[in-house]
Amino acid sequence: MIGDGDGEGQETRITKISGLVDRPIGTGESSFVTIYGPNLGKKFVLDQAEFTIGRDAVQNFICVELDNVSRKHCRVTQKDGKFFVRDLNSTNGTYVNDEEIKPPADRQLRSGDLIKVGGAIYKFLQGDNVEALYHEEIYRMTIVDGLTGVHNKRYFMEFLEREMARCSRYGRPLSLMMFDIDFFKKINDEFGHLAGDYVLRELATQVRTRVRKEECVARYGGEEFAIVLPESPVDKARKFADKLNKLIAEHEFTFEARKIPVTVSIGVAEMSSGESEEPTHFIKLADQHLYTAKRTGRNRVVG
Repeated sequence: MIGDGDGEGQETRITKISGLVDRPIGTGESSFVTIYGPNLGKKFVLDQAEFTIGRDAVQNFICVELDNVSRKHCRVTQKDGKFFVRDLNSTNGTYVNDEEIKPPADRQLRSGDLIKVGGAIYKFLQGDNVEALYHEEIYRMTIVDGLTGVHNKRYFMEFLEREMARCSRYGRPLSLMMFDIDFFKKINDEFGHLAGDYVLRELATQVRTRVRKEECVARYGGEEFAIVLPESPVDKARKFADKLNKLIAEHEFTFEARKIPVTVSIGVAEMSSGESEEPTHFIKLADQHLYTAKRTGRNRVVG
């Protein structure tokens, strides 16, 4: 799905409306922070009574030049220190915490809300300690994937290297699962990229709730995910992978009243005794099993 004009392939420009200043309003500052999409980490201080978000660099306070963002996508208004968002009949809709805002309804924002505009996600921060919240969010962005809410590749690599060293030192088992969504390009082509984003988020949510706090689930890249399982030998990891494979296949993924069939292929590997504490070889082994699962029919576990 696309917006209502071109703009693909151009660099995103941020243009401030005349009169905007970086100062707090009332008793506390309010801000949008980009947590996914162009200008990652940028903070927009909200000190106007009204502004818009869209693809047009001249007409909007926040410009997002993505092909799934409309020229004027949504409007944010402030009244008595409260902020409200309204979709402006955009092609792809405006979402707050994954709930679509149907025009002409206004949705009040609360600190911590996530506003999705096409392929960009903003976090709304409000209060006297907004600067501390902002820096906390910036740190969170270094370890968490903005779209799915699970850990990112950087954190995963650090976690895996640390656990490999620990398990090697004390002779403890360590397993690794690499998995990705089958025919993900087909999902994007048939249902649209926003539906693809929904599938990634929903899948991550389903997996995250089944991973223990001492384990690590991360988005490795694109539609590929990883799970590090300390203290789990490969037979235990394989049973968990089988359950996960069945869970995803049976889960109902529904976006805008359309059911999307989703399955995953999973590769499982166990760190062998004397394994190097460098994670690259371990990841490659799990990836090889993942590719075998895909070559032999998908929607299965290998390893």
